[in-house]
Amino acid sequence: MEKDKITRRTALTCAAALPIAAGLGGVAPARAQEALGPQVPRVYRVPLGDFEVTAMMAGTRTVPDPHGTFGINASDEDFAEVSEAANIPTDKAQFFFTPTLVNTGSALILFDTGLDPAGIVAAVEAAGYAAEDVSHVVITHMHGDHIGGLSDGGTPTFANAELLTGQEEWDHWSAAGNETFEGKVRPLEESFSFLTNGGQVAPGISAVLAPGHTPGHMCFMLESGGQKLMLTADLANHYVWSVGKPDWEVRFDMDKQLAASSRRKILGTLAEEKIPFIGYHMPFPALGYVEADGDGFRYMPHSYQLLMS
Repeated sequence: MEKDKITRRTALTCAAALPIAAGLGGVAPARAQEALGPQVPRVYRVPLGDFEVTAMMAGTRTVPDPHGTFGINASDEDFAEVSEAANIPTDKAQFFFTPTLVNTGSALILFDTGLDPAGIVAAVEAAGYAAEDVSHVVITHMHGDHIGGLSDGGTPTFANAELLTGQEEWDHWSAAGNETFEGKVRPLEESFSFLTNGGQVAPGISAVLAPGHTPGHMCFMLESGGQKLMLTADLANHYVWSVGKPDWEVRFDMDKQLAASSRRKILGTLAEEKIPFIGYHMPFPALGYVEADGDGFRYMPHSYQLLMS
């Protein structure tokens, strides 16, 4: 019996070694495979009380010369030092575009619409819904990467949805003569309702005016079952160069001093109250926390905190 055991063990060991031995003996190895390239997840869903919150990847691209966009009031030396400490390059940056769906149980609310109709519909479908399921579309501000998917030639992408945006934001862009606004938003004017600071999209979802990036830029606080999460839109557009350095100027901020003030105020509240947030341009899935760090803040990506609540 013992002899049988040894024989079987030896046979199994020899069999396991056969592929290695065969390769060393000149038999052709498995055919090399071409690399498939980097992959970014498309959808990330977490519970928040009775809500379900889904961050959706609606686009990503590599952009050169990030110092031409972020920290434009910082020296090359300071920009390089901060970037090196964070292990990120100074010659390019990865941009992410993250609309968010909030399912309250009675409404399906989409915050921002990405770059184009096809992209946002694909993102919504990847999240498990159809375009006609969306009951509300909320526009945090009127930059092209937030309104690009709202309509196509005057035809609304989300035909069943009520449209909402901030009153101050609408007033600014409706008088600005902006081509993207006129093509994507103006044709749907009769479908829009307007929010002021503190206004409710739905029970548990309230607007927080955070001007500077644009005149009426808004964040949105979600509250359900004793839990909170803030959608910060473009309050801070990079996890190092904006969150870490809130006073660094961003090229896209229309009022740079006011934008910095809004960053400090809201990031300070998030840090103090330990409220998670989704930032439209944070590294996907764009969900994390901030804590005070010296004269700025430190971004901490979400791991599993909300999944266990």
